Amino acid sequence: MHHAPTVIIGAGPAGLAAAYELARQGRPPLVVEKRPQVGGMARTETHRGFRFDIGGHRFFTDLPEIHRLWEETMPKDFLPVERLSRIFYRDRFIRYPLELSDLLRTVGLQEGVRILGSYLRAHTRPAREADTFEQWVSSRFGPRLYERFFRSYTEKVWGVPCSELAARLAAERIQGLSLTSALWSALGGRKRLKTLTDRFSYPCRGPGMMWEAFYRRIQALGGSFRLNAELVSIRREGHVVRSVTLAREGRTEEIPAGHLISSIPLRDLVSRLSPRPPVQVARAAGRLVYRDFLLVGLIADRDALFQDQWIYVHSPDVAVGRIQNFKNWSLAMVPDAKKTGLGMEYFCTRGDALWSLDDNTLIQRSAHELEHLGLARRSDVEDGVVYRQTEAYPCYLLNSSSELSTVLHYLSGISNLETIGRNGLHQYDNQDQAMLTGLEAARRLVRDL
Repeated sequence: MHHAPTVIIGAGPAGLAAAYELARQGRPPLVVEKRPQVGGMARTETHRGFRFDIGGHRFFTDLPEIHRLWEETMPKDFLPVERLSRIFYRDRFIRYPLELSDLLRTVGLQEGVRILGSYLRAHTRPAREADTFEQWVSSRFGPRLYERFFRSYTEKVWGVPCSELAARLAAERIQGLSLTSALWSALGGRKRLKTLTDRFSYPCRGPGMMWEAFYRRIQALGGSFRLNAELVSIRREGHVVRSVTLAREGRTEEIPAGHLISSIPLRDLVSRLSPRPPVQVARAAGRLVYRDFLLVGLIADRDALFQDQWIYVHSPDVAVGRIQNFKNWSLAMVPDAKKTGLGMEYFCTRGDALWSLDDNTLIQRSAHELEHLGLARRSDVEDGVVYRQTEAYPCYLLNSSSELSTVLHYLSGISNLETIGRNGLHQYDNQDQAMLTGLEAARRLVRDL
């Protein structure tokens, strides 16, 4: 008897992990991906032989299962990399993770004492309930540290005041967004946090190598892919998904679906359900907010610019939020050792002024900002390319939890649908955590069959 396949929407880390687990268990799925290559936001793009990651993707995890999966999938060309990153703050560079002596040299002894005093005063007060990001950080680490190091960068990333961001963002991601955890470590905190690890692994030609290896393995186990395929609709009968309709190469195709695993943004998933869900569910999904992302890849005619793999740019004088130096991740990321490939990362919202700039203007602006920061001359930049990534980061606004609960509760009533990954759960996870959600969804499916 022929059974309809499991269809997986999205070939990012979570979708590929789910697909591999199903194929390994003898249930090869069909994977649908709107781009021409796998990897999602963790993919590697190529321009003139220079490789650019859509954001920096370190392979470091506290999950032994995920670490084994990485090693098993790509046993060769997985390089150990010594981390070096800094923060640009008030025209100076501060080592990250912090060294206390370096911090004091940068901000001065007087300011350092004020920051510590502000922290101690906040630390000795009874903890109060915090609803917003601003309240959470200020109450735990002191208003001075929040104002000096936290607010400007966080608002650059998310595009809204910190008073409109939920405290959940700080609780889950604080160490990845500012100096707080690094300062705590420098001031004597005992626990060394995950994002502050000194060493990580990295595929020699970018993370795309890993996802291409998954792609080949899944195919070898009987799984199939539809690349360049857009999800048009999901047909349901009652509480069961029956099929998906795809648009590909100018044609539409309806595919039966025994089960559906989705890693696409929840608002997109809900909008494609047919029949449409109740109005309150559709409205809640439509109110979920995402932050988009631009990567301007620059090719500089310089053999070396700076030693960091990436730099966080706290300065409000420039729009760039983070700068990747891909040559310092791996020499194989550039085809010519005399040149350097950079990734200028801009956090924006689709349709805003930054997103709407044409590619040439973005390239010229990035070169100007690079010079403004003192990292290179504009004349060093010989070429550039722009990559646009929608729905890169799910936003935790103050009302997000209630909207998300409404959507997930409704979707939980569809018996053969699972949502996974960063966008499928509206959860700002790292790639290892996203992959774990894919593995777990696949195992639940196999267990229930």
